[in-house]
Amino acid sequence: MASEAPPFWWEKPDWRAFALSPFSAIYASVAARRLHRAPREKIPAPVLCVGNFTVGGTGKTPVAIALAGQARQMGFSPGILSRGHGGGFSSPHIVDVHHDAARHVGDEPLLLAEHAPVAVSANRAAGALLLLERHGCDFLIMDDGFQSARIYIDYALMVVDARYGLGNGRVIPGGPLRARVVDQLVYSNALLRMGEGSAADTIVRQAARAGKPVFDARARPREAGRFAGRRFLAFAGIGHPDKFFDTVSNAGAAVVQARPFPDHHFYGTDELEELLATAKAEDLELVTTAKDAVRLRHGAASPEFLDRLNVLEIETVFDQELAPARIVRETVESWKLRRLKG
Repeated sequence: MASEAPPFWWEKPDWRAFALSPFSAIYASVAARRLHRAPREKIPAPVLCVGNFTVGGTGKTPVAIALAGQARQMGFSPGILSRGHGGGFSSPHIVDVHHDAARHVGDEPLLLAEHAPVAVSANRAAGALLLLERHGCDFLIMDDGFQSARIYIDYALMVVDARYGLGNGRVIPGGPLRARVVDQLVYSNALLRMGEGSAADTIVRQAARAGKPVFDARARPREAGRFAGRRFLAFAGIGHPDKFFDTVSNAGAAVVQARPFPDHHFYGTDELEELLATAKAEDLELVTTAKDAVRLRHGAASPEFLDRLNVLEIETVFDQELAPARIVRETVESWKLRRLKG
């Protein structure tokens, strides 16, 4: 299940998708107008957007982290723009990993802030200026926001999950697409296929026909060796929890029990007590994702729970070794061209 999206979104179109077609058509029309007519403020720095075509998890956050690291290697001072948890910040706020709570700023911004300054705000232009003027950033990465951005994007990298692709290919509410593919491709610069599988093959062919570069990458667990041979109760509140469970298994561990939760789930005390009791009763260790761990550290988790918790952290590895440098370089080149045009 992706986020709290209906499971039928990720299956072959059925009567539910067809019944919702009129509403999908209205949503698609509005989304297309928003993409085509949105006023886009020009920021005095390169802006790289890491977006996706659908709702639900595609692995954007590790990609944004990897590209921030690449930008830093190339001599830039990257900053990251995020809408934050529910877009609750009307004025920009710089995430403080030591004092901010996931419930207020969001789990992804807290995770991103471990790698670069992060501004959360519904007003991304204001967040961008804060990063530039007060934190010395000279290269901006926008985590999500492709369909709703009100700032000029110099390079839009669209991330698609190889296992789930575009789901049933229908626009919200009949499917997971945020707008029609053709409307989104017009403003995309490149496609990044994450993981293994054939579900993204159709959109890859569409992107190739449109002359868009297609890159490939996968999520690789860090320190995978320390999980090998161990028995876990694995739990995750992310877009596609089953991907995490597979990652734990691929690290050589045994996932004896797997507990999926909704995306961005804030765990209650009763849920954590039940997880801990089950792990003790069955002599299992607890393991979760870095995003879940951020929420737990700022939530209801007891010291005992956190002491027993293992966190499987992942990193994005590009199949084309020079792809991250190319993406950063082409973002900068596009920005320079934008400046020349005024």
